[in-house]
Amino acid sequence: MRKYFSGVIILALLTMLVTACSGDAGNSAAPTDASSSGASQTSGDQPKDGGNLIIGVQADPVILNPNYAGDRVSLTIDQALFAPLFQVNNGKKTFYLADSLEPSADNLTYTLKLKSGLTWHDGEKLTADDVVFTIDKILDPKQNSMLRSNFIINGKPIKAVKVDDTTVEFKLPQVSPAFEATLVQVTPIPKHIFEHEADIEKSPKNNAPIGSGPFKFKEYKTGEYVTLERFDNYFGGKPHLDTITYRISKDANASNLALQNGEINIKYVDPQDAATIEATGNFEMKNYSEGRLAYMLFNENSDTGLMKNKEVREGLSYALNREELIQVAYTSPDYADPAKSFVTPDGLYHDNNVTTYDNDVEKAKELLQKNGVVGKTLRFIVTSGNKAQEAIALYVQQKLKDVGVNVEIQSMDASAFSDKFTNPETSDYELTVGGYIMGFDPDAYSILYTTGSDSNYAHYSNPEVDKLFQEGAGEADTTKRGEIYKKLQETIAADAVIYPIAYTKTIVAVDKKFGGLDEAVLKPVVIFEDPSKLYQK
Repeated sequence: MRKYFSGVIILALLTMLVTACSGDAGNSAAPTDASSSGASQTSGDQPKDGGNLIIGVQADPVILNPNYAGDRVSLTIDQALFAPLFQVNNGKKTFYLADSLEPSADNLTYTLKLKSGLTWHDGEKLTADDVVFTIDKILDPKQNSMLRSNFIINGKPIKAVKVDDTTVEFKLPQVSPAFEATLVQVTPIPKHIFEHEADIEKSPKNNAPIGSGPFKFKEYKTGEYVTLERFDNYFGGKPHLDTITYRISKDANASNLALQNGEINIKYVDPQDAATIEATGNFEMKNYSEGRLAYMLFNENSDTGLMKNKEVREGLSYALNREELIQVAYTSPDYADPAKSFVTPDGLYHDNNVTTYDNDVEKAKELLQKNGVVGKTLRFIVTSGNKAQEAIALYVQQKLKDVGVNVEIQSMDASAFSDKFTNPETSDYELTVGGYIMGFDPDAYSILYTTGSDSNYAHYSNPEVDKLFQEGAGEADTTKRGEIYKKLQETIAADAVIYPIAYTKTIVAVDKKFGGLDEAVLKPVVIFEDPSKLYQK
């Protein structure tokens, strides 16, 4: 599954964007709150063609290829550059490149029909060959795709077979209730561009990407901006805007000032800054749930070896208070709900009634003293300028000091943070803050918690967890499947793999000069599902 850094993906994870990165990955619904969900277009706000939209982002994109992107910035830009097959919101499919997806009676074959007349930005036809090529490359172990494990069921790969230019059959080795949730994360890439590339992820062709979305690549200046221009032959209709520019601003305060001065039209806003931005009267403030978990991660790959000890992780967790953390990081419970499960509330079989270790200082002291952690120094990495991350780190630093453990906070820019977080060899830190958005099917979380997975950033390993994820992916009986995932939630919580903090809400400020927000659909991680619908009033 796609990883989302929010500072994710595995937001992708990064809380940075929210993150995320990342890397979420982005197939769950993102309804606006009732307080902010009014229609974006009134009788006096008719759309006009033309105009330029500037979106503020916190870092350079890591890669402009949707099947390798894991950070929020890359995923946001890729959403405008590349069209998905379909999306799912509140359980309802919206088809983009695809016209339909139908399972066979035995649920072992899914038939995908593409729209006719699809083209890439360079004018070449987009056909079933591109879809099959994309799946084949995801499955190719030499291509190191983060999506690969989701297309392997019980050790056997899903096969994509071309029937004709607009028809692909997906043949499953066994029934998989999670298949559609897996496929929704796939965005076709052009075969004619990448078929001779030995390593797609490192290909220089990603530097000037050819996509199928409403906007095509125009220019990228590192550290400054990425500009896309309208793709007139977009299958969903000619977009209203001439260009979208993603302005890179790593300093949150400077970015907020640029927003208020009109140099930026749309950006994510930290809860600490929301009231100030709203008070200008120039912005619609969109608050909505992304189905995102913010958490503190214990890096079991640390060169100290301390985080491999379950009792150490428990002791560190006992030193914290979840409600205090939410107040410190998000200013109000209105922006975050207390989290205990690794599955978010929008996910199937979510159960927040699991074991938790927190708010017991004496127990913390006992466990940390017993395991030789008292007096030691733990390294805590954060994204500079990410106010939530910085607030969490300072809180943890104080709370652990109270139980005899030192915390050294290491601040770095968003790109450096993402590189360190996602590097499987990194061992020079113990703690960090992450976040992810994984969608509605809990099988997606397997990439975060199964042994050896590229997205298992905690470097956690439990054979029972591996076995349960495998069983859950292939269990067709919904009752039995629910029992499996409830057991998984309890097992991972009891192992203190992470310290879940909150299921957070996202705040986006949108310049009132722009409309089409509801039609564009607010979406986890990428802001808008279909930016072709945005317009200048």
